[in-house]
Amino acid sequence: MSRSPSPSPGRRNLLLAGGAIGATALLAGCSDDSGSRPDAAGARAGEERLRTRGARDSAALLARYDATADAHPKLADRLRPLREETARHLEAFRAPASAPASPSSASPSASASPSASAGATRVPDVPKDEKKALAALARAERHTADTRTAALRDAPPELARLLASIAACGAAHAYLLTSGNS
Repeated sequence: MSRSPSPSPGRRNLLLAGGAIGATALLAGCSDDSGSRPDAAGARAGEERLRTRGARDSAALLARYDATADAHPKLADRLRPLREETARHLEAFRAPASAPASPSSASPSASASPSASAGATRVPDVPKDEKKALAALARAERHTADTRTAALRDAPPELARLLASIAACGAAHAYLLTSGNS
């Protein structure tokens, strides 16, 4: 049996050197290079934009929950806990960046009246069929969760945790809205 020749020392050294260069480049990308970071004011403005968008999206979801419950009163009890969580999400995004809101400390009815949540938000059209109305609400939850997930890359760590948590909650809402509706 013949064995294939092992790589020559030159080839082995070349591979090791290439790996070392790649590792060095990777570590350099992870280093604290303050020259490429935005200034503190720019970072705060970016965080504020993400919080504003999060609040706007939560307000739009609240308006959709309210419109769906108004169009289909039989669904109101089923939608209430999901709607209350969405109201807490809105308050979390509205909380000052330096003092994040605790989801358990926000009142479920805070900014939760139909007029308050729909104030600046257009009242969405709700399908006349209950299953289609729930499916439309689930699509809105999924879309908002996807938007929040995409925003993670631009968010500072604390806001990224909030966005990730609320995106996961929105995905769970979408599942709950469609489970048992086949």
